[in-house]
Amino acid sequence: MELILSQLIGGALGGAGGGKAVSGSNMGALGNILAGAAGGVGGGQLLGGLLGAASGDAAGGMDLGAMAGNLVGGGVAGMIVQVVVGMVVKKMRG
Repeated sequence: MELILSQLIGGALGGAGGGKAVSGSNMGALGNILAGAAGGVGGGQLLGGLLGAASGDAAGGMDLGAMAGNLVGGGVAGMIVQVVVGMVVKKMRG
């Protein structure tokens, strides 16, 4: 649960940053955050599946390394998804 939450938070932060970094993809604060959060969770799950990341510590504790990796991976994926979705939306609106 903590790993998905870190992907969600990382994605939201990445989406907010992507909207500010690439002005042609800005969808407003809420749109940037939602697109980034969705991208963060999706990208984090995909990255975890590709790398074979564990879903948590076997003893029931939190794995801070895995959480930090999911936060960064979710942030990058969230930024990429937000920029792509923002550019598509801007292109469709004209």
